[in-house]
Amino acid sequence: MRVTKREHACQILEKDGRRLVIDPGTFTAPFHVEDVAAVVITHEHPDHWTPEHLERIFAANPEARLYGPAGVVAAAEGFDVGEIEAGDELQSGPFALEFFGAEHAVIHESIPVIDNVGVLVDDAYFYGGDALLPPGRHVRTLAAPAGAPWLKIGDAIDYVLAVRPALVIPVHEAVLSDAGHGFADQRLAWAAEQGGGRYTRLAAGDSLEV
Repeated sequence: MRVTKREHACQILEKDGRRLVIDPGTFTAPFHVEDVAAVVITHEHPDHWTPEHLERIFAANPEARLYGPAGVVAAAEGFDVGEIEAGDELQSGPFALEFFGAEHAVIHESIPVIDNVGVLVDDAYFYGGDALLPPGRHVRTLAAPAGAPWLKIGDAIDYVLAVRPALVIPVHEAVLSDAGHGFADQRLAWAAEQGGGRYTRLAAGDSLEV
């Protein structure tokens, strides 16, 4: 399976000639993609989805499916969203998807907590959306948030230490400066190495076999 990193939280997984798009939001530049089996949106915040991205994806892939939790179903008016929640499992094209978690990480007590699901792809690639969700099993690759209003670097380090993946790819990093990228790289690389893994930061458009 191959992952292509787009800006911020967006990732595109490819397997057997089909693609899975995850969290194409406002910080992600417009892109064209074909052979899409499904789009997964982890939660309703606009940095994780926009109508414009979905319209572009589904214009090129009218048979693709769209999945998200209840908040996404309500927010994505006009789109046919298959509602998913923690514990659900489904097959979309060649991708086996399993969903975890229930809530977005707390940003501040004044901001309502919304629903959020993490997704495990083929029991190998895990992305928790905007929550530090250990999948409770070994995964080869962890897409780990590196920068967010709800995240401090110590929590991100503990997350990588708890999951102990073979590979860590940072995501959700558009809010970081160049110096912030370097700081996060150093700390998360150390955490990955403690579990015998490695850390690789992908620039937008870069791909890697996972």
